[in-house]
Amino acid sequence: MERDVQYYEKQEYIETVRCVDLDTSNKVSQYRFFNPGSQKTIIQTDCIVRADLKRAGGSQVVIAIGRYCSFGQRAVIRPPYKTYKGIFSYYPTKIGDYVHIGDDSVVEAAQIGTHVIIGKNCVIGRFAIIKECCRILDNTVIPPNTVVPSFSVYGGNP
Repeated sequence: MERDVQYYEKQEYIETVRCVDLDTSNKVSQYRFFNPGSQKTIIQTDCIVRADLKRAGGSQVVIAIGRYCSFGQRAVIRPPYKTYKGIFSYYPTKIGDYVHIGDDSVVEAAQIGTHVIIGKNCVIGRFAIIKECCRILDNTVIPPNTVVPSFSVYGGNP
């Protein structure tokens, strides 16, 4: 379940105070609601992390990211949302350590465990929970509210 080793050109990235390597063309909105962990997280070209979408009236961290994660090119990571008692609201997303999200994937999960590999062109539905040590194959669609158990390989469309 290991990925191939990738090497990055240091001059193409900006290292932030929190040790997040951002490609120079990245869009990380509202950095104060974004917790990228304390170690290296690599966010590739044109990846969008929507940390500005927070709970109505709240000021907590919306997207919490563990250590040593990597987000592929043109990936979109945004918090899940729903209307509860007539109030539209976004809910937090927690991404564990050693998570890889492939190119062109869209993630609206509530939780992604540690050691998870999400392939290219995947769609992870709202409030989905992906447990530890999972692999999501390329071009997979995970419906909203799905729980993917630990140590599983998940693929296909519903």
